[in-house]
Amino acid sequence: MTTALTLTPGRRPDGSTVLRAVGEIDMSNVDTLAAAIDEQVAAATPLVVDLRAVEYLDSAGLTVLFARAHQIHLITGPLLAPLLAISGLTQLTTVHGLGDEPTR
Repeated sequence: MTTALTLTPGRRPDGSTVLRAVGEIDMSNVDTLAAAIDEQVAAATPLVVDLRAVEYLDSAGLTVLFARAHQIHLITGPLLAPLLAISGLTQLTTVHGLGDEPTR
């Protein structure tokens, strides 16, 4: 059974491309996430991936983000911020939402 995940591409007010994720990211839907990121990256690099509405992110989801860290920037909220920091992802890409300043 696939876990609910909604991915919505769009533009931020500054014109950058954003992919908003809502729901849970796990091994049942990481292929969809990877394909959506790859499709958007083809149009714009870096792509901003907005994870503020993601309620769960497992190691399969982290693997997708790590593999594309050089092509994406992330926006996170308080729920995922510790996970992104502990995993080391904040050392590989810009992450907003960890405090006042982006990491990296």
